[in-house]
Amino acid sequence: MSGDRLEGLSPQEKRTARFEAWLEAGDVEFVSSQAKDEHRQRVQRLIDVIELRKPDRIPISLAVGFYPAKYAGITAQEAMYDYEKMAAAWQKFTFDFGLDYCPGTMGAGSGRTLELLDYRLFRWPGNGLPEDIPYQCVEAEYMKPDEYDELIADPSAFVMGKYLGRICGKLEAFRKIPSLFNSLEFPTFLGALNGLGNAELQDALKALLEAGREAARWHGIAAAASKSMGAHGLPSIGGGFSKAPFDAIGDTLRGTVGLMNDMYRRLEKVLEALERLTPTFIEMGKGVRFGGCPVVTLPLHKGADGFMSDAQFKKFYWPTLKAVILALIEEGLVPRLFAEGGYNSRLEVLKELPPGTTIWHFDQTDMEKAKEELGDRVCIMGNLPAHVLISASPEEAIDYCKNLIDVAGKDGGYIFSTGAVMDNARPENLKTVIETVKTYGRY
Repeated sequence: MSGDRLEGLSPQEKRTARFEAWLEAGDVEFVSSQAKDEHRQRVQRLIDVIELRKPDRIPISLAVGFYPAKYAGITAQEAMYDYEKMAAAWQKFTFDFGLDYCPGTMGAGSGRTLELLDYRLFRWPGNGLPEDIPYQCVEAEYMKPDEYDELIADPSAFVMGKYLGRICGKLEAFRKIPSLFNSLEFPTFLGALNGLGNAELQDALKALLEAGREAARWHGIAAAASKSMGAHGLPSIGGGFSKAPFDAIGDTLRGTVGLMNDMYRRLEKVLEALERLTPTFIEMGKGVRFGGCPVVTLPLHKGADGFMSDAQFKKFYWPTLKAVILALIEEGLVPRLFAEGGYNSRLEVLKELPPGTTIWHFDQTDMEKAKEELGDRVCIMGNLPAHVLISASPEEAIDYCKNLIDVAGKDGGYIFSTGAVMDNARPENLKTVIETVKTYGRY
């Protein structure tokens, strides 16, 4: 839904309009009237739990990782390089297990696109990792400690002129990009363009264009697969993406160690940079919606218990994350915070958010405590542990699911999910878990 159609509406009115558009799915060509009815039913379940009501039953949305590839008998490497195999694997997994929602194919990504740029921020299956190992982040100081002022002054210029060349070997020549601000006036316009004539820079631009074409090819196949699943009545629960500003600096700019040192050595610069980046992540979250879904996912990497003290969390992590969350709520969107690790000591802070506006996907958080403290404030999601899907007996899996439903699903406001990705699940355990939720998780 375009922002123009929402202009002048209150946040609640915007959200209502987005929910109605999500329910209607006007751009989806359903394969049957039954598929359309099932789409509406599944979306309504999510709307009910987001707004802390009881649906007909607890909705199921799983963090699937690369599991669809394994289930379909292809490697993670094949999923990242053979896009048709990837699409077929994700569809087979989705339909075979009778999922409530389309898991999408975006998580696999395009290995060829990354290779074309000599991408260094991650290793992935077939490029630095064995063919069946999911991709892994390679943290480093891609921003030097004395470069905070450059980032704060102009984040876009810093990313273009320095950062991209450090994480993509083929874009190292981007450091030669001239300031195009000079194009504002005719006497300096040709001079600005002259800088783009550098041979190294032109090679880098050609590499970027080639990678863009490959990314478009991958996206076309992935989007078609998602569209096909949507036509069968499976809505998406992932409409957009953003990040906590602290994580952006710690994950991909300074690295964990660098940022931890900066919290003591460059405290004011860190806080200033966090404030400077906040509008960027607000705009990111307001971006493209997949399938009309108003849910925006924010994976939280460095806010967990034990990573920093409660005082540091409230000083460094929470203020700018809260600003992003509230800005997205103002737009009628629904932030879904994937709280990786445990958030047991953070629950009190989450009460600052308006009730019935967010989803908190918990990984290792005490769900009984989360339900007790947040049940009247936020929709909670998770946290089935991986061992239940990997090594538990069917009876143990059933018992665990029933207990989780009794605790977290009491009075509504709960989405059943894994705490983290389920790459090594046993198919029989997964089928048992899904069937248990569908039969036991009714209100």
